[in-house]
Amino acid sequence: MKQFISALAISACMALPAAASEESKTWDATPEAKQFVMDTIVIGMLASPYGTGWTEYSQLHDYFALARENGITGHEMTLAAAGMTFETLLEQHYHYRAAMAEQEDKFIIVNKTRDIEAAHLQGKTAVIWNTQTATILNGDLKKMALFKDMGIKTMNLAYNDIFRTGAGGLSAQKGLDAGLSPWGKSVIDEMVRFGIILDLSHTGINTANDAMDHMDENYPGVPYVFTHSVPAGLYKDEPGATPQGCYRNITDEEAIRAAKSGGYVSPTFTEWMMDGIWPEDISPKQAADMIDYYVKLVGVDHVGIATDDMFSTKLVVDFAKANPTMYDDGGYMIDAFNRGATGNGELAKILAAVTDDLWARGYSNEDLAKIYGGNKMRVYAQVWEGKPPEQFLKEYPERLRLREELRGGFYSR
Repeated sequence: MKQFISALAISACMALPAAASEESKTWDATPEAKQFVMDTIVIGMLASPYGTGWTEYSQLHDYFALARENGITGHEMTLAAAGMTFETLLEQHYHYRAAMAEQEDKFIIVNKTRDIEAAHLQGKTAVIWNTQTATILNGDLKKMALFKDMGIKTMNLAYNDIFRTGAGGLSAQKGLDAGLSPWGKSVIDEMVRFGIILDLSHTGINTANDAMDHMDENYPGVPYVFTHSVPAGLYKDEPGATPQGCYRNITDEEAIRAAKSGGYVSPTFTEWMMDGIWPEDISPKQAADMIDYYVKLVGVDHVGIATDDMFSTKLVVDFAKANPTMYDDGGYMIDAFNRGATGNGELAKILAAVTDDLWARGYSNEDLAKIYGGNKMRVYAQVWEGKPPEQFLKEYPERLRLREELRGGFYSR
């Protein structure tokens, strides 16, 4: 384990029964893999806002308790998505915070990367707010300063449908992606100003490429990311794959551009997006396949993880029905669930088994530490704190050493 630390230092559900993250399978893993996950900063993603995936505060408490028990340090938590407004954002924020207020000593709201380290050290949950939509601005760019103070760390431009910023992935697949709008460019400018990471998941390919062009031309060196996007190239030749693939997935070229910016791509262990693959439940091998595909495509320094966890498929179905244009996908998602894609790979239940699989493929502890959280931490430090990657990588080893000494981790054994 000490070798891992020093190496890291050197290199910088729909019509079927509700079977989603809450009911996903727990996979067997070796004690060594379980301990590795406990000892490593792991940053996942919670997809569903209040009312869409969870309605009871107890659901959050149970979910986060299981995550903490299994070594998940923190989560990018979705406050808003689709076409939600600023007022909806405030309601979402209230319910999350009200739930956390019942167990205030178990959460740390993240403002700096050190907050994530503190959560890991103290056995708490690191809360990293994200928004999967820019509609929460309500047309007012000045709200971006407020989002900064609220702790929103990443923002999407579009979600499935057509928005003032540009088009989402579903509209793009229908040929309705006119690219990034002037308003979209203004939104990006304010995101960069306030250190909010541009997340291009769910975004139409023309809009995404225009956004990347805008970033590369005006903010070279500022990374952008795909926080939860499955690689389309992995499944294009699978038996039964649809001609275009899932509209949530991204091309190899998009992933490569994100990596070249200094950012990362994170596959999501969400079964219905795995075009043509219908297992009993997403397996550690399939999750590892996605990670491995991205590592081979863009390099180990630019890959993360994100399960896109949800709680109740029924609530997701209800949300889709309430927003018919947003999910007008010709029955793709319904068909996926009807064919058996009813689950997620909840990190707390699958990551140790994924670790065993990746070890068997030759991945080192250093590699996995980067993928599970280190790569995200580097980008966070750069965008949130203005810290060049080389500075973060220079400082991080000593921070790791001190943290593990305090925690009784690697250096204390």
